[in-house]
Amino acid sequence: MNRNEWITQAARLQSADQPFALVTVLSAQAPTSGKAGDKAVVTTDGQIHGWIGGGCAQPAVINTVRRALLDGQPRKIRISPSDESAERDLGDVLEFGMACHSGGTLELFIDPVMPSATLTVVGDSPVARALVTLAPRVGLRVAVVAQGAVPADFPEANTVLASDEVSAVISQLSSTPFVVVATQGRRDLQGLKAALALQPQGLWFVASAKKASVLIDSLVTSGENPAAVARIVAPAGEFIGAQTPEEIALSVLTSVVAARRGRDPQTASDPNTSPLNTVEPVAVLVSVAVPTNSSCCGG
Repeated sequence: MNRNEWITQAARLQSADQPFALVTVLSAQAPTSGKAGDKAVVTTDGQIHGWIGGGCAQPAVINTVRRALLDGQPRKIRISPSDESAERDLGDVLEFGMACHSGGTLELFIDPVMPSATLTVVGDSPVARALVTLAPRVGLRVAVVAQGAVPADFPEANTVLASDEVSAVISQLSSTPFVVVATQGRRDLQGLKAALALQPQGLWFVASAKKASVLIDSLVTSGENPAAVARIVAPAGEFIGAQTPEEIALSVLTSVVAARRGRDPQTASDPNTSPLNTVEPVAVLVSVAVPTNSSCCGG
């Protein structure tokens, strides 16, 4: 077996944007076949590429890798001889008993490597364009949804959809955890509907509280799921005194990053302190259709 196979596999998985964990043997007490410094790439389905020791250690490693890939948190584990295979949490290390006759003790570090999360920006406003530019700088992939969008106008985006129709959006975009709607009065309602169809973990709407309230009521009246609509965060953005499109985009991106790191999106923005609470911002991320009897930029 090629002990350095993990290098090739890590590059392949990262290029394909697939999750995996890099597992490193920190210490080994004989008799064990794994040695300090041995490494392997381990995937969610239990494939091991590289070398971290024999079959006795593998079940505990695979089980822990799966958990690490769910929450993105690294773990240190110890596998040692025991008549019981129970797991014990010792604070800084998870200890697993190993009933194999080979004996020996292994300590391993499990480091999850997560695929880049995708931020879908609906709209072609200055704030939307600023978001598309800034998001890759914090490790986010970007998908743009805007009626008539031209890929050349969004060179930093990984995907550009020229239609905000719900059927087109859900057929061309896979699950996306975060969506920002920044439409600034152009197809607001349609954009919000497209955003809801993606069922994101976090959905932010760049608009004043008054305008957002009117559109949220319209969404419920049109048949959208009230519980899903209630998850829309509007006004969007952390309070940083933002005024320019770039500053507003930064404030919204701050909320997205907070949600990505585990904070509930609905607590990542306070409507009472949002920079968009009193000033109508440029539209962000989601394109929404405007009813004929609505003001294009109503506060």
